[in-house]
Amino acid sequence: MSGLGIVLPGSLRAAVREFLAEQLSAGSFEPRCDSWLSGFSPQFSRALAARGWVAMTWPREYGGHERSELERLTVNEELLAAGAPVAAHWFADRQVGPGLLRHGTPGQRARFLPAIARGECFFAIGMSEPDTGSDLASVRTTATRADAGWRVTGTKLWTSHAHRSHYLLALVRTSHPAGAARHAGLSQLIIDLNAPGVHVRPVPFLDGEHHFNEVVLDDVPVSEDALLGREGEGWAQVTGELAHERSGPERFLSTFPLLAELARQQSHRGQPELGALLAELATLRQLSRQVAERLQAGEAPTAEAALVKDLGTRFENRVIDVTRRVAGIEPDPLSAEPLARLLADAVLHAPAFTLRGGTSEIMRGIVARAVLPR
Repeated sequence: MSGLGIVLPGSLRAAVREFLAEQLSAGSFEPRCDSWLSGFSPQFSRALAARGWVAMTWPREYGGHERSELERLTVNEELLAAGAPVAAHWFADRQVGPGLLRHGTPGQRARFLPAIARGECFFAIGMSEPDTGSDLASVRTTATRADAGWRVTGTKLWTSHAHRSHYLLALVRTSHPAGAARHAGLSQLIIDLNAPGVHVRPVPFLDGEHHFNEVVLDDVPVSEDALLGREGEGWAQVTGELAHERSGPERFLSTFPLLAELARQQSHRGQPELGALLAELATLRQLSRQVAERLQAGEAPTAEAALVKDLGTRFENRVIDVTRRVAGIEPDPLSAEPLARLLADAVLHAPAFTLRGGTSEIMRGIVARAVLPR
């Protein structure tokens, strides 16, 4: 990340920057805000995979490269800072793969992991539902036992790139234990998005851009071997996944292309607000790195990940506010001026910042329960 003096690990960071410079020169992509959601390019994901920058931490037997979490963090920081189109492989690499490594059967690992590592198999995540928000314990999508597995009925919402993905990792209710907690009886199923009964409906942005979806599951047949982990333990599995989902650099670098362009244009002026943003960014990066170190150690830092997500959401919105105030411009997606275009990009995506990965209120509740005396 140019100008911030980070040297971890230097040779890897330099290699990623060189690759990105080549791709930009070749016109492979145009930098965008929120590129881990807005930039879907299977070709770009395959190019990253060919360099070993997908599935970096996974075992070699499954197509991984056995690199550290901090090396993976380094690569992802550079990709996001450049506004590169990484959405195609992002969810499979970030949380589906680690979930399969932790809970999957040998058959599931052999089937999915090498294809993900090659940048050829894409997953969507099916957690949220209409009228449930971030309250995953209230999931109503139901999987009913059938002869060869389950029949799944329900609706998932805010399901990014389901219309372009091969599979949906869905949190579903497989039982209703009497007198048990609300989160009991939940399981995770891997659902083929081309299966009969799957209907993917777009939820477009104001400008017509489409990556969110509503996925309606109408008595979808799912085989027995599609169960990830143990039946009824979906809540614990999802909680572990969310540490990966909420703590990464995408939680505070979605608007970095905008911030970098603002810094370039204001470099000759003294701007205290810009300096404050850069200081805050350095702090968020350190928090994210600490979570990565704990993930490397096999821990599940749930509260710390929620803190990164909540603080990152507020930071990304402040980047937008400061840009408008300091630069004195309005967002314009058709402008010849990069700053106005990137600002338009960020403004259009900003309403989703608090939705994905859980709302700010839920994040603060997780942190409060971890730090306040019981």
